Amino acid sequence: MNKTYYVCKYTPVELLAAFGAQCENLNQMPQGFELADQIAHPNLCGFGKALIEAVMAGEVKELVLVNCCDTIRSVYDILEDSGKLDFLYLVDILHSDGTCSRERTAVQLKGLARAYGAYKGTAFDEQKFRAAFVPQEQLREPYLTVLGARMGRELFDMVQETMPLPVQNNSCVHNRSVGEVQPPEGLDFDGLMEWYAGELLHQLPCMRMLDNTGRKQLYNDPNLRGIVYHTVKFCDFYSFEYAELKQHAAVPLLKIESDYTVQSSGQLLTRLEAFAESIDPAQCEGKEISMGKGYFAGIDSGSTSTDVVILNKDREIVTDIILPTGAGAAIGAERALEEALKRAGLEREDIDALVTTGYGRTAIEQGDKSITEITCHARGAHYLDPEVRTVVDIGGQDSKVIRLNEDGTVANFVMNDKCAAGTGRFLEMMARTMEMSLDEMSVTGLEYGEDITISSMCTVFAESEVVSLIAQNKATDDIVHGLNKAVAAKTASLAKRVGGAEKYMMTGGVSKNKGLVQTLEERLGTKLVISDKAQLCGALGAALFAADMVK
Repeated sequence: MNKTYYVCKYTPVELLAAFGAQCENLNQMPQGFELADQIAHPNLCGFGKALIEAVMAGEVKELVLVNCCDTIRSVYDILEDSGKLDFLYLVDILHSDGTCSRERTAVQLKGLARAYGAYKGTAFDEQKFRAAFVPQEQLREPYLTVLGARMGRELFDMVQETMPLPVQNNSCVHNRSVGEVQPPEGLDFDGLMEWYAGELLHQLPCMRMLDNTGRKQLYNDPNLRGIVYHTVKFCDFYSFEYAELKQHAAVPLLKIESDYTVQSSGQLLTRLEAFAESIDPAQCEGKEISMGKGYFAGIDSGSTSTDVVILNKDREIVTDIILPTGAGAAIGAERALEEALKRAGLEREDIDALVTTGYGRTAIEQGDKSITEITCHARGAHYLDPEVRTVVDIGGQDSKVIRLNEDGTVANFVMNDKCAAGTGRFLEMMARTMEMSLDEMSVTGLEYGEDITISSMCTVFAESEVVSLIAQNKATDDIVHGLNKAVAAKTASLAKRVGGAEKYMMTGGVSKNKGLVQTLEERLGTKLVISDKAQLCGALGAALFAADMVK
């Protein structure tokens, strides 16, 4: 028997069950949108494309939609035209809980009942209808919650596996409350549908409803310890709620966005792990290790360079090294560690504990513990200057701004990791376009004549702009200053989002770029602390965590 899929919590699944349906929420994330992109508009949201992808792949034969938004209406039109479904129905529900809305919804329910009953060849079974009203279980212990736009099953599983507490999925379709009240006795079918329409509309509202103030109870629970707020690319409904939530939530809050593909969920792992570490610092503790020779190492495996720091039992830096990562994170880490040990006159067995961090941390099997670069950068920056409260790290493939507590733990952070915009790779590509080395670029633009603005942060489009400016015989200093200004603007916006406060420290390899540092200081209105160990912050923090493991 085919399953009848649905996508919205206002879907009358109890009614469908009364006709013998086996209902399931259609919520899987595809690898990509190869089939959907052939027939859908490119700006259709990822969830809409995921629905189309599932149908076009033959995974769905029965689908009941609710007019949640324009995307769902578009999806309905596309799928109706495709002819791929045995049963497709769109329930048209108004965005309010008034008398007129309930009356209209009752009419819609009766229409669905007629259509689905005719399709299945079954009649309404009141006993099955009543049996379908089952209340959802709610967590009664400390927990985390997922709010916002619907989160794909694969991404939610990742959140559950990563977080230190149980996770309640309260995003979109999942906070359904129909079932808490049983249907009244003695009503005929029309009477049941009128009552049922009220139950559907009287749920805790989603953001599509005109009055959604009742959603505040989702984050005012005394057992709530943190919020992962999810949005879907091209979806505006829940972006508005996040802005409100950011001002009033009394618990840690992480915002993530996906395009509803499995690939996009994988890119979010570092953010989720760092959020988990900030909620429960015990996540950074590894197995307790007995003191041996009293040396501890940290390896930061970045996209561009692999950094190693070795500390002694007094937590003093014995040696450090920065080498190109090369083709593989594991090989690059092994090579960098061997060179660091050689410089320090040590052997591998002299290292009591080793912690790995960076984008390649999970590929390094020789470590005793893996901790995110967010947490390690915070720890390393605090070691270098305990007065630092905001860390700006522009890495090879991502940029991040981290706000610190007084003890060096993470208070909040934001990352730009969706493309090369504003990263070291962006600057590397621009230097190549201008036929300069990064060292030459770092001191160019300190003095400029024309205040050029680079309008695009996309690496491809920005490169086109630079080529055009070169063709116009614009001064090299002026062009480089324009690039520095673009990166500084992007970074300053991240600092504003995280609530950056003085002192600021800049870490990572880009901290050597004097022109960018100067431009960013102007943008932030404050001086940046630049340590001679700035590029080693991640590895230093990892080494400090390694030292914590040894008793």
